[in-house]
Amino acid sequence: MTAALAPAALDAADWQARRAAHEQRVDAWLAPHLARRRSGGKHPVEDFLFTYYSHRPAQLRRWHPGAGVALRDADPAEFGLDYRADAAGVTLDTDRVRARRAGSVTWIRDLLAATAGRPAHLGCFGMHEWAMVYRQTQEEVRHNAWPLRLTPERTAAVVEERGVRCSHFDAYRFFTAPARPLNLLTPTRESQHALEQPGCLHANMDLYKWSYKLSPLVPSELVADCFALAREIRTLDMRASPYDLSALGYPPVMVETVEGRHEYVLSQRSFAERAALLRARLLAECDRLVATSDG
Repeated sequence: MTAALAPAALDAADWQARRAAHEQRVDAWLAPHLARRRSGGKHPVEDFLFTYYSHRPAQLRRWHPGAGVALRDADPAEFGLDYRADAAGVTLDTDRVRARRAGSVTWIRDLLAATAGRPAHLGCFGMHEWAMVYRQTQEEVRHNAWPLRLTPERTAAVVEERGVRCSHFDAYRFFTAPARPLNLLTPTRESQHALEQPGCLHANMDLYKWSYKLSPLVPSELVADCFALAREIRTLDMRASPYDLSALGYPPVMVETVEGRHEYVLSQRSFAERAALLRARLLAECDRLVATSDG
């Protein structure tokens, strides 16, 4: 028999204030993206989280209190089919959502725990983005509307001089074919739990993915916190890339130099520390969900 989460009740004024604050926070991120989408514009930094990840803008904006929270004086129709009303208020039907998610909560929990249990490796210097354009012409690169800072020949030389130490499968799969043999590892989906480590920019950006895959079982504020960090990490990711985005207001982190690598590692370490806090929060949510499911 599944153990129930003891509901914590929120008065109408409290949950409505939380919902409004969440919507206002998210709207600041959504408005420029939606305006560009209507006009056909593209932004290689600001649009990434909306195009690479599958969570739609409307889903990010929609507020959920998380599992085990009863909303007093609420209408379940406001929140969707997974909500029900009882004497405590409107509550997420946690058993229904967990049944639909099958083993995904456990899979995510195990990945988060495995990643958190490893030391952070900070010596990649962002070469994954360079490997994605290795031996390509300006016309062939993914963001070909924006120039490369170096010639294709010099870009390739940097990759070959520095080497590539990428442990993240979803970054590695975008490497050009000639770049893949240069990587120290050969990440696969099956080896993801064994390889991901907490210094990796992409593993830390992916906390956003794991948070929204857990939604609506986790509070929307946690999803938004993961999005906010991923947005900052994406900025470093592209500033340290071979692209010249200075016209967009992104001065390069020149990882082809000693000074640039030092700057990159300092930022990477800071992001790893901040991501560790979010990863711990997500792990706590997963542990709570798994414990109540097994109880």
